[in-house]
Amino acid sequence: MTTTQHPSTEHYSNRIVLTTYPCQSVANPIPLTWGAASPTERGPVIVSRSKNTLSKRNAIGAHGGSYAIYTALAIASGDLEPDFRPNFLNTQPTFNFTPQPAWFDKTKIVSLDPFGHDIVKHYKHYLESGIDARPTIAITRATMRVSEVTEAIKTGRLPIDGSIVLNPHGDVRVTKVAAEPVWYLPGVASRFGVEEGVLRRALFEHSGGSYPELITRPDIKVFLPPIGGLTVYIFGPPERVSDPNIRLALRVHDECNGSDVFQSDICTCRPYLTFGIEEAVKEAQNGGSGVVIYFRKEGRALGEVVKYLVYNSRKRGGDTADKYFQRTENIAGTKDMRFQALMPDILHWLGITKIDRMLSMSNMKHDAIVEQGIPIYERVPIPDEMIPEDSRVEIDAKIHSGYFTTGKQITEDDLKQVKGRGWESWEDVTH
Repeated sequence: MTTTQHPSTEHYSNRIVLTTYPCQSVANPIPLTWGAASPTERGPVIVSRSKNTLSKRNAIGAHGGSYAIYTALAIASGDLEPDFRPNFLNTQPTFNFTPQPAWFDKTKIVSLDPFGHDIVKHYKHYLESGIDARPTIAITRATMRVSEVTEAIKTGRLPIDGSIVLNPHGDVRVTKVAAEPVWYLPGVASRFGVEEGVLRRALFEHSGGSYPELITRPDIKVFLPPIGGLTVYIFGPPERVSDPNIRLALRVHDECNGSDVFQSDICTCRPYLTFGIEEAVKEAQNGGSGVVIYFRKEGRALGEVVKYLVYNSRKRGGDTADKYFQRTENIAGTKDMRFQALMPDILHWLGITKIDRMLSMSNMKHDAIVEQGIPIYERVPIPDEMIPEDSRVEIDAKIHSGYFTTGKQITEDDLKQVKGRGWESWEDVTH
């Protein structure tokens, strides 16, 4: 009996290749030498499983991070052609960053593709031959408006200079860089002090076995993980960022949807983010450079579901600062999975060699940056008046755990006295 293949699967090979092995007929990867002296010698990052590219793959995973699943849904539903290739006309960067020494150092950049912003320039002949190579970095410019910045203009904290701050409404000119993660596995393993084989096995096992080539293709050293990337916001001329003679103010911020977007007051995330933006703008207006980097690491990279479970545990069990981290560890097994060791890569890519003002209290971020050879001259905590009352539990627990402060040091006894707003007369409370 014969069966008719559904039209939506006709573009796939009749043979399903679950995994590949070195020296197979379907394994003839384009050479990829991380840290090579030029983008041409380095080679493009190729992950496509299309018919004419499958054998040329030199990386594991898929473009788009977690958004790769939506690509699959679009193809399955007929909204996207399975062999679609982007037209890159006019997509080139709005600013051409000067290549930095770190772009050619396989120990300095291990979590993003330093040439991922200009594949048309570097790998045009691959594209013309039908190889599916795609950007992993995009650079554009825009105007942004943040209500706290508008308020700063109204109160006179920020002047309207017509170049960066454009008008009383709070429109601010900014250069933006979006980057998807591209991991050089030996470098990532080294950064965490583990063997590459241990890292590959953990990635395979704890992604549901989704990427068997982590195990079967040890010759492939690059992995595009299904996680969120980052966005860089540059205030002032972007060429200033890498100039060691110009002052730099930097805020490295990890995603917190509840506070950043919806302004929940249980944490200091949005106030610190907007404070960072204001200070970055001020530095740029004074002839320096201001940079804010936004990482998609929701809930300390534990995720929003885990975060809300922790909120419930805190509020129902008595929300005191001395139990702040314990609540998270009870549910997630650890208090933090952001792993700041990879964070400085974007600083190396930007050419940042020192930070004059670091708008962060995090000891983990500070240590990760300094360990990568980038000195920090001043650390700036969030002003007390910007800390929401219900977030004292969070911020005091963090100060006690090692976060930087210019104010009072927090003792264990102090933590026991710091309590968050409860749910009395509003929601169920159990003890």
